[in-house]
Amino acid sequence: MAGYVSDAVIRRLPGYYRHLRELETAGVTQISSQELGKRMQLTPSQIRQDINCFGGFGRQGYGYNVTELKGHIGEILGLDRLHKVIILGAGSIGTAVARYPTFSREGFETIAMFDVAVDKVGGTVGDIPVLSMDKLESFLGENHVDIAVLALPAAYAQDTLDRLYAGGVRAVWNFAPTDLNHPNEMIVVNVHLSDSLQILSYRMAHSEDE
Repeated sequence: MAGYVSDAVIRRLPGYYRHLRELETAGVTQISSQELGKRMQLTPSQIRQDINCFGGFGRQGYGYNVTELKGHIGEILGLDRLHKVIILGAGSIGTAVARYPTFSREGFETIAMFDVAVDKVGGTVGDIPVLSMDKLESFLGENHVDIAVLALPAAYAQDTLDRLYAGGVRAVWNFAPTDLNHPNEMIVVNVHLSDSLQILSYRMAHSEDE
């Protein structure tokens, strides 16, 4: 991989991977930067610049081998190795994440969920066991966890993140509607669903004004 890669390029990588997977499924074996750019609403030069950040994977006059480029981008995204995942909160968001089929196909294996509700603890979501939050520390002591998904109320998110850090978890996908304080060596990606809806509302309102 090249040195510094901008956040904008990194944010586009999952889109490349998704489109290439769709092309591979459709039986497409090669694609030009112009054709891929048209699918992704990017210019051919942007496509080439992004991909060249990680090495030259195309050939002049041939374009890109779909399967090879998908494999390279999958490696860049870390999808060539298994990630052990736990979900904190077995409500609607946590359950939706647990049941989302693409995650397991891309190497994200959910090994346990945690909740405080007595009617959920001891049950399963699909084949994923739902454990008591009281068992979190002992579970982390006995199992390696790569990623924790926070899908619980904001009031409990910070304390739970602190417990995860103490238990050795260094990557968190946060659906709780709050920004969390975390050590520099911990990676936290926030997903604020209301923010996206408000942006959509803004664009609708200003589109009507125009």
